[in-house]
Amino acid sequence: MTTDPRRELLLDLLNAALTAVDGRRCTRAALAAAPGGPLWVAAVGKAAAAMALGAHEARGPDIERTLVITKDGHTESGLAGLPGVEILHSSHPVPDERSLAAGARLLGFVDALPADAWPLFLVSGGASSLVEVPAAGMTLADLQRLNREGLAGGADIGELNRRRAAVSRIKGGRLAARLADRPGLALFISDVPGDDPAVIGSGLLAAAAGGDGLVRRVIARVEDALQAVRERAAPLSVAVAAERFTGAAERVAVRCVHELHLGEAQVQAWGGESVVQLPPGAGRGGRSQHLALTAARLIAGEEDLLLLAAGTDGTDGPTPDAGAIVDGGTAARAAAAGFAVEECLRRADSGRALEAAGDLLRTGPTGTNVGDLVIGLKLAAGAPPRRHGGARTRML
Repeated sequence: MTTDPRRELLLDLLNAALTAVDGRRCTRAALAAAPGGPLWVAAVGKAAAAMALGAHEARGPDIERTLVITKDGHTESGLAGLPGVEILHSSHPVPDERSLAAGARLLGFVDALPADAWPLFLVSGGASSLVEVPAAGMTLADLQRLNREGLAGGADIGELNRRRAAVSRIKGGRLAARLADRPGLALFISDVPGDDPAVIGSGLLAAAAGGDGLVRRVIARVEDALQAVRERAAPLSVAVAAERFTGAAERVAVRCVHELHLGEAQVQAWGGESVVQLPPGAGRGGRSQHLALTAARLIAGEEDLLLLAAGTDGTDGPTPDAGAIVDGGTAARAAAAGFAVEECLRRADSGRALEAAGDLLRTGPTGTNVGDLVIGLKLAAGAPPRRHGGARTRML
């Protein structure tokens, strides 16, 4: 498919957003003025490796031990070669035996903290599945069932994380309780509404019921990514949603297309996290792909409208794709390849239709996770978009 400069512009805006919430950069900045002394670092989540690398760049000589628990493929080059670093790969979005092993290792790490060490916790989205110590009476099969039912049923992330915390021996403030009142620092990259540490990672580092000595700071959120889109898109007219989107991906798509079509801004951006209720035998895709294909149906034939929908962690659902960029010809291209948009949406098989249309977006792991971004563009073909930098994302 011929490269459209408007698509390159959307990729540039996404790259600006990801840079603003990059776990390595944000952690390094957050630790510039942190207390001195020996540090033991535990990083958990999809952005754990990036955050740990940022910590080493800021405070390397002070760091004695580093435990990183992350998703397969979400490591950072150079991290494994640093002294005292232990990296565990685990399962996402449904826990497996590795998640339980990682949970046991995290408990051992906390219990072995020397008296003179300052604990530093780095937590990002994905921690809910990657690390777990189940409550008494809960089995791995029970945990897997809870996660699969929540994901397939379209539970929002806040509700699903509350369910997970209720059956855990380390979440919901229980891990922090093991630290008693010893001082420490917990930094969070938030992918949840309200940016509440009691919800991020199912409350892996939530405050203990009786209080604890941890200082908690959220260092990256979706609003930071949206602000970067606003700044990067100038001098085009830009509108950024004041509230995060939630709920069914189809409804979010309708809202975004409606606002893009009726609004005067050339660029509009939204952040949040939608859900998709999966039918039996669901096909390939994720919530951002489902949202994008729904939008493609709504803007079919519109020559001046494009929309990007992507997960900021670089993986949309159980796929290696971040999302998609769609335009007024997406539905027709998919149909010409034998994929009816309505049927693909009904079967939650958006990924195959988008692939056939040439519209899938692949970033690879991004080193962050602040939820999902939707960026809409209202610009006629041939209109002069602003300059753009080199893209780190690509179309498939």
